[in-house]
Amino acid sequence: MSGSDPSGGPESRSSAWQTALTVLQEAEPPFIPAGAHAMTVVIEYPPGDPGTPPHRHSGPAFGYVLEGEMLLEVEGEPERVVGAGEVFWEPGGDVVHYQDGNNRDDAPLRFTVTMLCEPGKPMLTLVDEAELAEREHLRAPRVF
Repeated sequence: MSGSDPSGGPESRSSAWQTALTVLQEAEPPFIPAGAHAMTVVIEYPPGDPGTPPHRHSGPAFGYVLEGEMLLEVEGEPERVVGAGEVFWEPGGDVVHYQDGNNRDDAPLRFTVTMLCEPGKPMLTLVDEAELAEREHLRAPRVF
């Protein structure tokens, strides 16, 4: 290789690492479950799919949309569209995650989520209609 140090010394190392990092989001979750373990998943929904029914996670979740547009709604926040290359997070715990569906009917949605899960609890628990009705006052006004 031209211009490299065959001994593998510092002269052969690229300096790209100095500008390779881009911070996409920083968040201060309200809590991290004791003994939490991390789980990273990829979710894929076909065009127009409404996504997971209202649910909650046992700990905070941090996501990145890889492809398409997600209609995201977390309790206390207005629903919003998160597009490819954008990030989102939710605090987990008692907070209801109302929507994570595909906002487009002409393209798939792919996103990745890293969750900090509480040991012994499922990473996702569906919320029933009775509880949704009890918590209606916590839901932000609908935008879409």
